[in-house]
Amino acid sequence: MRVALIVFPGTNRERDMLMAFRRVTPKPPRVIWHHETELGKADLVVLPGGFSYGDYLRCGAMAAHSPIMGEVRRFAAAGGHILGICNGFQILTESRLLPGALLKNARLRFLSQECHLRVETSETPFTRRWKRGDVFRVPLAHGDGYYTADDQTLECLEAEGRVAFRYADAKGRVCETDFLCNPNGSLHSIAGVLSANRRVCGMMPHPENLIDPLMGGVDGLPLFEGLVEALVR
Repeated sequence: MRVALIVFPGTNRERDMLMAFRRVTPKPPRVIWHHETELGKADLVVLPGGFSYGDYLRCGAMAAHSPIMGEVRRFAAAGGHILGICNGFQILTESRLLPGALLKNARLRFLSQECHLRVETSETPFTRRWKRGDVFRVPLAHGDGYYTADDQTLECLEAEGRVAFRYADAKGRVCETDFLCNPNGSLHSIAGVLSANRRVCGMMPHPENLIDPLMGGVDGLPLFEGLVEALVR
């Protein structure tokens, strides 16, 4: 599988992502600096976490206008698969490749903790290794993870099964108003969403940080294993 890993000024999770893909495929991702204008041959584009451009203006707003993002948009329009995690999710919403926006956490505090996610669909390359309703543990680290969208967009996401992950407790209980279940207060407890063709996925927590027993567990590994199964040529 050919992975293009996009790096912006302020990205800080690219090494974590490299480690995750090295666990599942012998071919390491190609790291692409944001000033480049060609992706080359890629099966998957990944936008990792961090603080692109220092989060000035809005998180991901400046990165969305980087030279490489024109090529990422063309890749998406041609049906390419894209994964954005944390700041990568923010960049995807600012680029209008995913709907909605990520705002300041409801309690206006930076959060660095573990959370639990409930899988809402297994019918995507990103979630195929799980069953709908499965719950897994994953770290999160963000100050702007409050997912929001207008009512029409939320209704569309729910009706079309485009919520990939939802914040929950360890037993899979979802409660939008309980910060123990929904730490950043996201609407509908949404932690990850999909594009209309289900080939672009953005999520706030970091599955790449739980891919080895030495890291505390392998709860995030199914995401990467599923991508290899779905996209390997």
